[in-house]
Amino acid sequence: MNAPLASDDRLRMAEALLAAGRRVAAEETLDEMLVALVELATELLEVERTTVFLHDPKTGELYARIAQGRPPVRIRILDTEGIAGHVFQTGSGVIIADAYSDERFNPDIDHQTGFTTRNLLTVPIRSARGSTIGVVQALNRKEGEFTERDMSYLEGLTRQASVALQGAQTIEEMRESTRRELRFLDVVAEITSEIDLGTVLSKVMTETTRLLDAERSTLFLNDEKEKQLWSQVGQGLDSMEIRFPNHLGIAGAVFTSGESVNIPHAYADLRFNPSVDRQTGFFTRSILCTPVTNKSGKIIGVTQVLNKRGGPFTGADESRLRAFTAQISIALENAKLFNDVQSMRNYNESMLESMSNGVVTLDEEGRIATCNAAGLRILDVRREAIEGRPGSEFFSGDSSWLLEWMAPTVESREARTLMDAELNIGSRVLSTNLSVAPLVSGEGEPLGTMLMIEDISSEKRMKSTMSRYMDPNLADQLLAGGDEILGGRDLTATILFSDVRGFTSITESLGAQGTVTLLNEYFTLMVDLLHREGGMLDKFIGDAIMAAFGIPIPHADDEDRAVRTAIAMISTLSEWNRERASRGLMGIDIGIGLNTDQVVSGNVGSPKRMDYTVMGDGVNLAARLESACKQYHAQILISQNTYRKLRGTYRIRDVDDVVVKGKSEPVTIYEVLDYHTPDSFPNIMEALNQFKEGRRHYREGNWDRATRSFQEVLALAPSDLLSRRYVERCAELASNPPEGEWKGVWVMKTK
Repeated sequence: MNAPLASDDRLRMAEALLAAGRRVAAEETLDEMLVALVELATELLEVERTTVFLHDPKTGELYARIAQGRPPVRIRILDTEGIAGHVFQTGSGVIIADAYSDERFNPDIDHQTGFTTRNLLTVPIRSARGSTIGVVQALNRKEGEFTERDMSYLEGLTRQASVALQGAQTIEEMRESTRRELRFLDVVAEITSEIDLGTVLSKVMTETTRLLDAERSTLFLNDEKEKQLWSQVGQGLDSMEIRFPNHLGIAGAVFTSGESVNIPHAYADLRFNPSVDRQTGFFTRSILCTPVTNKSGKIIGVTQVLNKRGGPFTGADESRLRAFTAQISIALENAKLFNDVQSMRNYNESMLESMSNGVVTLDEEGRIATCNAAGLRILDVRREAIEGRPGSEFFSGDSSWLLEWMAPTVESREARTLMDAELNIGSRVLSTNLSVAPLVSGEGEPLGTMLMIEDISSEKRMKSTMSRYMDPNLADQLLAGGDEILGGRDLTATILFSDVRGFTSITESLGAQGTVTLLNEYFTLMVDLLHREGGMLDKFIGDAIMAAFGIPIPHADDEDRAVRTAIAMISTLSEWNRERASRGLMGIDIGIGLNTDQVVSGNVGSPKRMDYTVMGDGVNLAARLESACKQYHAQILISQNTYRKLRGTYRIRDVDDVVVKGKSEPVTIYEVLDYHTPDSFPNIMEALNQFKEGRRHYREGNWDRATRSFQEVLALAPSDLLSRRYVERCAELASNPPEGEWKGVWVMKTK
């Protein structure tokens, strides 16, 4: 035990502490006070280093803003960790003679700072009311060991400085809060002043990421027409668009429920869809997702923030995000409305310029206001020679009847059509179909008239005839210069094969006339779906359809177009079957195979009969996959080539690794399941996770564990015949183990 302080020592100590208190209080900022306190304690106790930890009640942490002897660093520890945490929790100072022999000592701080602690003295910092607001640690006494007298000095010093420290801390918090509020208002003002949707989205996501100290944020808006959530920009991503149904994943759950979701561990939550991570190469740890609501209370999207730095998102983060999205929702709606209007305007202008028919508009005075590119070509005139001229001046002489024919439309505001009319333009006589329609404002005020001119000269007549027998896109290309397009090319395309199941029994039941009627209805539905996504019908092969995407006009997302078409074909077929059943008619079932590969395209045949088609192994594999649908009890199978190029997010499962008939190398095939409903495939996401586990055990040759996983799938979705097939296959392999090394590859014996 140390002897009590003599009266002279106590007096000197009191004077020193009063001077120290005055010095600390004389500083203006919290950082300056901390520096003064550290210097005083280091000098008074003759130690190598002093560290002051203040308490952050929001995070439950102790943080040090000054570490003497090196550039300032920020150290944060839980207020229950280490000797500092022990002193903070107990409120009692401690002297440790050998730091590394004390089990409470946390060496991580030494590792962060590069400092080696031998001995230490730690005392609490108490407020005027007696609550503990931090701790002070003196490290490595230069001579001898720490004593109770040292503890008394340090406790006295902290008492003198605590009032000033707490006041400065409160002032700094107020300043920081004010700064955040002003920054918040500045950001809201900056965002609400924008009207370009892309700029608004980018700024919202940048500020959301900064506001919550996260790694990434994404703002998803709802596409009411497509019932999809989409994001035009992802903070930290290359520019891309993500789309998925607005009821799927975490974002879908928040959008449909209107409730915020705070998930500390994303992959432990069954609602989390990891496919977006696979698309972007990002790893999601924690998620905070809140709905974005407009002023009328309607949910227009969701904001999703990922990976809070330093731990999970807090309730304060959620409140801050809700406040932010509430403020900027009006800006989002305005920008979205402006974007829709701009898109519609661009669409209308692009549509007019891309139309093969001429479109001429006249204002109320009968002056020609605009003429699209096709109109300039049909009328064989330059833009400056027609736009701005009176209609009576341009359509004169033998064409003056045109304005007389258009006049009743101005008065009655009713559209009129005239078929196969001769229009004299200069020395040329055009065979045309004419249509005239009134132009009115949103308030119903007249703006003028619009004249549409369809040239039905020999080229148009030929195209009209050809389009009855081939895809309209191909007819356009052929007329524009078919020799180059149809002469033979190597290119990448996605091939689609579909086939009607049990067609022989259908023909026996319906007879010739009934079968033809059924096929005509079926083909009409399917071909419309193909053309909607820009696919080319290659041919009908009996009851089968062969189509290609990327020919003759390639698109950046031909694989997705093909998959969307296949999904639409199955969904439309289901609706058609229900409608037929209501009339007492039989329905049909189909299988679809998709493969993306290098193919040869060209015009093949004899001078008397030519077919534009595609050929190659890529075509054969698509046909094999369509046939394999029967073996795997599937309706849509796609190859690994197609799967790897998909940009969209779909419900897909890895079905098998197979060697198809006529091939030696295995390919992985996948089943697309997006056409299913909760009734046709209940618990689909849980079932897919179990199926994935089953496939993993199957590849490893662990038949028992694979069987259990597939049986779990059947418990969730009893009608999943593919899982039942795998249970049977595992039993067969367990009874008759394969020879040699098992690689999980199945050899198909039939086409």
